[in-house]
Amino acid sequence: MEQVKKKMRIKSFYKGMAFLLPSIILFSVFLFYPMFRTIYLSFFLTKANGDTTVFVGLENYVNMFNSPMFLKSIKSTFLFVLYTVPTTVIISLFLAIIANEKLKGIGFFRTIFSSTMGVSVAAASVFWLYLFNPTMGLLNEMLGLFGIEAIGWLTDPKWALLSVSATTIWMNVGFTFLVLLGGLQSIDSSLYESADIEGAGYLYKLRRITIPMLSPTLFFVITVSIINAFQSFGQIDILTQGGPVNETNLLVYSIYREAFVNYKFGSASAQAIVLFIFILIMTALQFKLGERKVHYQ
Repeated sequence: MEQVKKKMRIKSFYKGMAFLLPSIILFSVFLFYPMFRTIYLSFFLTKANGDTTVFVGLENYVNMFNSPMFLKSIKSTFLFVLYTVPTTVIISLFLAIIANEKLKGIGFFRTIFSSTMGVSVAAASVFWLYLFNPTMGLLNEMLGLFGIEAIGWLTDPKWALLSVSATTIWMNVGFTFLVLLGGLQSIDSSLYESADIEGAGYLYKLRRITIPMLSPTLFFVITVSIINAFQSFGQIDILTQGGPVNETNLLVYSIYREAFVNYKFGSASAQAIVLFIFILIMTALQFKLGERKVHYQ
């Protein structure tokens, strides 16, 4: 009897592995191998074609943290996350609450609010590139109407990171809005009906019902937004190429420039490992601190 059970367990194990095999192969080729290869390269100097030459241990990491340019990249990246994530979530939540109201023609506004989701990073960046143009851009033309001097949105170090952040917020609002709207529509309407019977006002219902019941969705969008902000690249490459004065040289763009412009794959791999650690820490903190306030139905 024991032997039969053992054979059945072995058979079930192999059957399960057979179903998992395609996923295991894909993860191995596109995730695990690149990850271990990156860790391996971070301890070496490399040729221009990526082949390793000299084992240097932690020297790439030491040089990286002694580099003012890399330290500035870290600072710019965290500022970028600080500018984009809270603003995107707040704007999206405001729009979702408005779009959740049962008003005539609200479907049109839902489409408009979520429309940025269908625009690619490249197309959105080119659109904003024209808006930010210092001579014929719409933003500076509007400032000129009020007698305000033109601003170098992408060329002035004071404004460049804010301008890229504004572009990123506009691009991310559509997705975040759509997710939050779905979360709002899944809230049980009987909760609001009970609150109305008790004579609760709109702000009370928003604070005591809407936000707590929406907390799992908010937790999700904040976590995803933080990860996406750390991985931003396309808009940086098109709008500023990391300038001016490396003000928008975020970590992912710094990795790209180190690897595919300077051909220092060892140093770029070390930066990629540091970025991975930053994202891991931020995600872990979000789960540790943020999940406590999540109210599951």
